[in-house]
Amino acid sequence: MNIRRTMKGRTVLTAVAITTGLVLTVAGCGGGGDDDKPDNSASSSSSSKNDDDGKDKDKESQAPGETTVLAESKQGDISLAITSAVRDSGGFVTVSGTVTNNGSRLWVAADWRGDENELRQNASSVAGASLVDQTSKKKYLILRDTEGRCLCTRFVGGVKSGETAEWFAQFPAPPEDTTKVSFQVGSMPPAAVELSEGE
Repeated sequence: MNIRRTMKGRTVLTAVAITTGLVLTVAGCGGGGDDDKPDNSASSSSSSKNDDDGKDKDKESQAPGETTVLAESKQGDISLAITSAVRDSGGFVTVSGTVTNNGSRLWVAADWRGDENELRQNASSVAGASLVDQTSKKKYLILRDTEGRCLCTRFVGGVKSGETAEWFAQFPAPPEDTTKVSFQVGSMPPAAVELSEGE
């Protein structure tokens, strides 16, 4: 009997020790450790606001996060805006922007997917987009993975009436001396875009 009580006591003691260890571990790791530090960002932003109250009032009139439109193309009720065309160090160009449906029906980008057989599975996407280098007389088709999926945005469910959706598309990079290309997708008119260098 004495052995049974000793074994039961050890089991209970072991369970308590493990539970205590787990509780202390969770309590020690759970907070992130930033609770004791003062929030300098709030105080510095308020002090900089006080310093700038009399200066640069027109900065407040600009919406935060407002992006510059590099090029725009419209056809019917669809408006395409290009906000970025960046040459990356990996040997490709990423073009991004927005598409707005100004019509009264759902827009599914049916003619934007491209005519190639490999791209047919990319329904409702920017898969049919291309960059044209007028100087070199070359057309750059959208990049795709080994399964034929484009490295681009898919408009899953389409773009509803009155809504705007963001998009991106990646292409092989034209030669370094090429600074301007035309972006074309579907039956939209081409949009001339200047390439910028990525970081």
